Amino acid sequence: MKKVLILMGSQSDMERMQKAVPILEEAGVEAEVIVSSAHRDPDRTAELARTAEEKGFGVVICGAGLSAALPGVVAAHTKLPVIGVPLNAALGGLDALLSVAQMPPGVPVACVGIDNAGNAAHLALRILRLAGS
Repeated sequence: MKKVLILMGSQSDMERMQKAVPILEEAGVEAEVIVSSAHRDPDRTAELARTAEEKGFGVVICGAGLSAALPGVVAAHTKLPVIGVPLNAALGGLDALLSVAQMPPGVPVACVGIDNAGNAAHLALRILRLAGS
């Protein structure tokens, strides 16, 4: 089965995003967790997205707060399914939720609930199963 790449923009997001890992591992899916900011590390983030498929990933989960640009940036650089996890960094996470949910045409990002990396993991598993990975 393909792996799942879990990205987040800041080390401070790790505790919330890490909640996806045991769900994936319990299903026998390997997860790789990386901190890479769409704003502070744009070239690295784009490269991670561009090379994810060739590295054996089937889905990318992106956690992002505030402007929540990470899921959209990743979706712009890969054909893999991208799941956005809006993180509560300000305004109760509503700003991040709206940023993740309101992608422009041609840049699809699935969106789960605020701080809900667990649901992102469950959705990733369903996508991988449908793809026959």
